[in-house]
Amino acid sequence: MSLMTSSAPTTRKPGPRERSSVVGEPTGFTLGQLAQALGAILDGDPSRIVTGVASLDQAGAHEISFLTDSRYLGIARSSRAGAFLADAGVDGLPGPVLRCASPQQSLIELLTLFHPPVPEGGKVDPSARVSLEAHVDPTASIGALAVVEAGARIGPHARLYPLTYVGSRAEIGEKCILHPHAVVRDGVRLGRRVVVHAGAVIGDDGFGYAWDGQAHRKIPQVGTVVVEDDVEIGANSTIDRAMLGETVIRRGTKIDNLVQIAHNVDIGEHCIIVAQVGISGSTRLGRGVVLAGQVGVADHLTLGDGAIAEAQSGLHADLEPGERVFGTLALPATQAKRMQVATQKLPDALRRLRTLERRVQELEARLGPRSHGPEDGRDG
Repeated sequence: MSLMTSSAPTTRKPGPRERSSVVGEPTGFTLGQLAQALGAILDGDPSRIVTGVASLDQAGAHEISFLTDSRYLGIARSSRAGAFLADAGVDGLPGPVLRCASPQQSLIELLTLFHPPVPEGGKVDPSARVSLEAHVDPTASIGALAVVEAGARIGPHARLYPLTYVGSRAEIGEKCILHPHAVVRDGVRLGRRVVVHAGAVIGDDGFGYAWDGQAHRKIPQVGTVVVEDDVEIGANSTIDRAMLGETVIRRGTKIDNLVQIAHNVDIGEHCIIVAQVGISGSTRLGRGVVLAGQVGVADHLTLGDGAIAEAQSGLHADLEPGERVFGTLALPATQAKRMQVATQKLPDALRRLRTLERRVQELEARLGPRSHGPEDGRDG
């Protein structure tokens, strides 16, 4: 088998879905082209063509698959994929291998090659309702039936898909993407390259009421939401505006689907917020915090840099930087897991305990009453 480095025969970076010169063969990339584009070392035939990327268990002979986790090596060795993307030290794969130092990062590049972004249109659909008092950069795109209110600003190369809504005085930064039915309410500010997925709502009222003795009176929510650069917000998630001041999502944070972030929350840089998380008002998250699925966070807490709450944890107290917790009420993760394992053994332990109690009672009945005087046990 030949080895090929990034100095593949092709001298240019391949365009998307190039066609083979051989009539009847599938379109795609040669492995040599992919090696050059990814800066990978190819163990295999550089002229072999692959037409797509697929998972190990679904890939066919004309597709490339990937091994980014050694736990799936057994599945990879039985895969029908036509080629593989893997770490330099992996062996025993049943096909050509593109070897790279960081398979996960190279996979991102590989997927982008096969699925390039849709070209920017730089136009406004005739059915969109854009206020004459809004500012829309000439390179921005606004889809059918989208609404942009007075005073809103749509930045360079931003893309608003059909049926999106941008409220008055809202700011949509450079290269932001708003997917269908995304709502950005009045005065909300999005930085650059923010992605808001379908159905997400940014800047609706925070949940604030005060009991006056007869009814819950609404506390006016007059603040806003600020989303910094490179944030992604999942489908049907909601980020409430502050009562006063700002609800803030800081640079690089990624928010999954169906997440609720309450008023005046401040989420630090590069946090990961997984599906169905709920964060109560005025809570502060440090840099790199991870909240796994269905975590609930009480109000006015502080979660230190790098803290991790595992799935379905309920947080009712501050977390120290780097602390890892699990459970409800949340305990140190190792302790909580040991307790859960022990709980599963309780029914069997209880049966054994009752059996032992009966045997002790039987033995005591057979032996009869015994004296426990000072000379007891001296003979024999």
